[in-house]
Amino acid sequence: MSTVALIDYGSGNLRSVEKALARAARERGTGHAIAVTSDPAVVAGAERIVLPGVGAFADCMSGLTALAGMTEALAEAVLKRGTPFLGICVGMQLLATVGREFGDHAGLGWIPGEVVRIVPLPPVAPAPSPAKQEGMLKVPHMGWNELSFTKPHPLFDGLATGVHAYFVHSYAICPADPGHIIATADYGGTITAAVGRDNIAGTQFHPEKSQNAGLTILGNFLGWKP
Repeated sequence: MSTVALIDYGSGNLRSVEKALARAARERGTGHAIAVTSDPAVVAGAERIVLPGVGAFADCMSGLTALAGMTEALAEAVLKRGTPFLGICVGMQLLATVGREFGDHAGLGWIPGEVVRIVPLPPVAPAPSPAKQEGMLKVPHMGWNELSFTKPHPLFDGLATGVHAYFVHSYAICPADPGHIIATADYGGTITAAVGRDNIAGTQFHPEKSQNAGLTILGNFLGWKP
């Protein structure tokens, strides 16, 4: 039985992601076992790897590097052997060169670029009270938003531009190479919703919370042959 390593490094919506991956595996009949693990040896031997993440960039990166041998196992599996990899939310942001949340912090550097704060917009007109600031772009970006696919990618097979996904974030990745952007969303301007290159993909939104669209994406990941 093929294994999907879901990395537990003290951050991430692990239970929800585990359940969603297991359901996608059942519905697609892929036969994958989902292994929640902090063991680099399990990651090294997995057929696929998922890195979730919730919280601040620096905290998540510190949690990942605190697992002895984990970043080395990831680099060996993903960069050298081409193991399919999916990062979710901050797990996707960690692919960047640097995250600028509460200072500058080095990321994995697999998708060159930076992670920067979404800039709130001022109210369109003076609001009668702080509770009614119409026109204000609120940060964090939280809730459902439409996806626009900028290029074909197996992750999105069976989905059309305009499908909705669930976001919760205050920072967004800005890849140095626009060709690494595979989906965007509009939130007071264009923000990166998903990135991809070679055997590496990441979503800023949470597929495990995105109902049928999210299950389709996870099922596509389980069948992806980069």
